[in-house]
Amino acid sequence: MIKLFTSEQIKAWDAFTIQENGITSFELMQRACRAFVAWFMERYDTSNKVCVVCGTGNNGGDGLGIALLLHEWNYRVEVFVVRGGSTSPDFDASLKLLKGKIVEKEITSSAIEINDCAVLIDALFGTGLTRQISGTYAGVIKKVNELNAIRIAVDVPSGLRIDGPSEGEIFKADHTVTFQAPKLVFLLPQSKIYTGRCHVVDIGLSKTFEKETLANHFLVNRKSVKRLIKPRHQFSHKGNFGHALLIAGSKGKMGAAILAARAALRAGVGLLTVHVPAHGNEILQSAVPEAMTTQDQSSEFFSDREVETFYSAVGIGPGLGQAAETFSGFEQILKQLGKPMVLDADALNMLAAKPVLLNEIPAGCILTPHPGEFKRLVGDWQDDFDKLEKLTTLARRLKAVVILKGANSAIALPDNTIYFNSTGNPGMATGGSGDVLTGILLALLAQGYSTNDAAIVGTFVHGLAGDLASCEMGETSLIASDIVNYLPAAFKRLV
Repeated sequence: MIKLFTSEQIKAWDAFTIQENGITSFELMQRACRAFVAWFMERYDTSNKVCVVCGTGNNGGDGLGIALLLHEWNYRVEVFVVRGGSTSPDFDASLKLLKGKIVEKEITSSAIEINDCAVLIDALFGTGLTRQISGTYAGVIKKVNELNAIRIAVDVPSGLRIDGPSEGEIFKADHTVTFQAPKLVFLLPQSKIYTGRCHVVDIGLSKTFEKETLANHFLVNRKSVKRLIKPRHQFSHKGNFGHALLIAGSKGKMGAAILAARAALRAGVGLLTVHVPAHGNEILQSAVPEAMTTQDQSSEFFSDREVETFYSAVGIGPGLGQAAETFSGFEQILKQLGKPMVLDADALNMLAAKPVLLNEIPAGCILTPHPGEFKRLVGDWQDDFDKLEKLTTLARRLKAVVILKGANSAIALPDNTIYFNSTGNPGMATGGSGDVLTGILLALLAQGYSTNDAAIVGTFVHGLAGDLASCEMGETSLIASDIVNYLPAAFKRLV
């Protein structure tokens, strides 16, 4: 897992590295500049005129150092320094090196004149920003955002706070080249218009500090998921991999049950029973012959008030509907089962319609709302940071894992930590994708994965299968069945 540190922790990380390596802060700044320039030179040749807009703090010092290195590599570089406050020692040191090589243009108002600029590099403010940008700085950002140039942010787009909501003018980057590790704010929907594509460059910050410092937010990567995968032993049999119950489907919505069932089987469950309305039995058995079925007393929707309790795990919700009888049956099932469940789709909608039922959810369950379902459960939020607070509050209250689906799906654990998923693509924003995730999670729970591990592994595998499918199908044409079909390839990447 990649830890997502706060601005104060990043500052401490820098200081720890300086002491551990026996270097100065300016030497660490030079490392960052060289890493940025190496990234830059792989993508842009010397035919591109480069303009660097700098503040007078350490981020501005980065910008000056980058400008000097690009000049030494024969790029045409213009430097603009926005004056408005005190200067940092490392900025002054960088400016001293620049003297006699590049003439910096001092900016004291928003009337900045930039001509023939192919690439503009933003180095006004970095991770330490704690306030809204105003005055000359705001005017300059507004001006450069209007330029017809490729815009690249150094470490973080100026005006974007990494620990809380941002207001006012914010630099709109096409690319953000950040140092050592991604920042939490890069993974939030409201920030994407400012960050563009994010790239992480290694500047040699201390591994000891990274290992020993606690964090509340993490980015899930392939390496960490591989460690969680349970191996299969030679003499295993189907009984070793659990017997899952999927309660899904209603008249006109049997497709959701089929997708979830197929996903559960592809995710390795030993046995799967699908509880369906009577009219859906033939449909399910024809579409998914590997699954067993039990039939509801109703022909069109779920209504049974009791189910067998011997199942390893239970998933409920895909295509279920919200008939009065379904509502009543769902309430009784919650009270009866008392074991790990995956709650999705209409199960979540019924919880939102009758919030008292949240008290009946057994500990160790997984809830998988999309933003609309989440809003019905917790109400509206002011910004993405407020949304994350509501997410952790719900997970802590329910002693459950709550997966808020979307780009970089946020997986909130009951211990106040959030794991952000790193797989998936916009092509997966299609009907049935969530049903596939439900099936994967159900299968993992049935196989004995802990609730936390099932949520992390299942979300990652779901996104990875979608990524592999999009490589073949493209994002526009991707459908939920494609995700199921690429689950085998996704799991193969993790063993």
